[in-house]
Parts: sequence; structure tokens; C-alpha cells
Amino acid sequence: MEIRTLRYFLAAAREENMTRAAEILHVTQPTLSKALKSLEDELGKKLFTRHSFSISLTEEGILLRERAEDLISMADRIEKEFLSLDDITGGELYFGLAESFQIRYLARELCILKEQYPGLNYHITSGDTEQVTEKLDKGLLDFAVICDTPDTKKYESLLFPETDIWGLIMPKDSPLAGKKSIRIDDLAGLPIFTSEQGWNGDIRSWAGERFSELHLEGSFRLSYNASMFVREGLGFQLTFRNLVDVSPQSGLVFRPLYPELESKLYLIWNRYQTFTPIAERLLKQIKESFRKDREI
Repeated sequence: MEIRTLRYFLAAAREENMTRAAEILHVTQPTLSKALKSLEDELGKKLFTRHSFSISLTEEGILLRERAEDLISMADRIEKEFLSLDDITGGELYFGLAESFQIRYLARELCILKEQYPGLNYHITSGDTEQVTEKLDKGLLDFAVICDTPDTKKYESLLFPETDIWGLIMPKDSPLAGKKSIRIDDLAGLPIFTSEQGWNGDIRSWAGERFSELHLEGSFRLSYNASMFVREGLGFQLTFRNLVDVSPQSGLVFRPLYPELESKLYLIWNRYQTFTPIAERLLKQIKESFRKDREI
């Protein structure tokens, strides 16, 4: 199975039309059709259903598309890494990031590194712990930032200098907005928006035996989207401080939970990972910088 053939397959799957896919790939339609037929013969499975003027993926084709996208991403990354080995001006870096105000620390270090190595390019994927560690495990990322305690058998890690504080986002005219902090009694029965990861992790631990009194109205991976539902009066949001706009013009306010609930943030990488030169430079820089931040 050749990488080129997988690229042909992905183009055809994306365009759902052999003629358009062939034009994008700059090959003839018979060449593309022959390559895809050979791929089906090699796998022993039908990948496309042919229609009069279009094509669509079979169940086997959908599975191959998921695998092929990872393989192509890995092939592209390997090519870029080898091209950058002799490039003293930069290279490629890949990150998977959780949501936190502390991402500014990482952005700061990338800014410093970019000044030293103007050829640096970085690629950002956002997601929860499950999403970013899956990509890290597949070798598609150099580093991930997560809010969960890392699995020390799989990952090396570095703790960010600060912690994230949990609290409740609500309309500024809500009766709860008059409180300095939010207790479990205040949350009981309210329609709550938060991430599934936070709900089943930090919030469950914080609520303890009274967790069953809490009602998850809807789960969101992105805090901004959840805040739009709060603004429209559909419920209340549990999230970290500094992730949602609570300026006077926003119509929203943030109140911390009591007892206080904190989450630590970790930069992680695979325990037996082989870094590119630019990734090694960044990690060394971050370790030194974070050490200084914690001493302040």
C-alpha cells in the first residue's frame, strides 16, 4: 500500500467525484480509477459505491479514511522533520492543547523561540485529554497540554506554574450573582453546562456524595460555546476562571466554587519519544522558564 495511493483515495473520498478528484491530483481519470481499483483488490474490500455522477464511501471505505488520514499526517510530519534536521533557523512543532488561561505561558515560550528561529512553524490542535492524548500516542504530536494527572507509565510531564480555578458562569442579573462564591446547595437542581471530562472528574470529586443532586443540562468541549447558551438563559456553566468573557459588557459574571476547586495543568510528551532538534530546544527552554516562574 503506497502513500501516493492513499492520497488518491482521500482526494476521491473528499470530492465524492472521480473527475474533480483527478483534476485536483493532476492525473487522468483512468489513472485514478486504476489506482483505486488496485487498492480495493489489495485490501479485498469494496471502498466506494459508484453512482451515476458521484461516488460514496462504503463502511470499509469510512474505516480506511480514518486510518489513511493518520498515516498521511504521519508521513507528512516525517518528511518535514527530516527536512528540518539541517535547518538551523526553525522546524515543525505539533501541539494538542486543553483550554486554560495558562496556555499563555506556552505562547510566551513559542514567541521567544520564534525570535531565535524565524523558520519555526507550529501546529495547534485543541481538545480534551482523550482527544489530544490519542494523537500524542499515535505520534502525531510533539507535546500535549492536559488538565488530568498524567499516566506516568506512558508520559513525561511538566507542571505549569499556576492552577486553574473552577467557578460558575451566570447572567449578571441572576440571584446567584450576588454571592461571593458558589456552594453545592446553590447548584442543586440547576441546569448546568460543562465538559464531560470536568463533570465526571473534578466536579464529581468536589460534589462528593451530593453529586447526584447536580443536573448536567448539556456537555461542551469549548467554553465559549457553552457561554452562549448561558447568555441566552438556558442554564449555568461550570468552567475555569479566565476562559469566558465576563466583562461588564458581556452580561455574564464568574463566581468561584466553595470549597475552592483547583485543577493543575500539565505539559506532557511520550516517555520514549525521540525529539526533533527544535522540540528539544523548546522543552529545555520551557523547563528553565517554568522553574523561574515558580520561584517568583
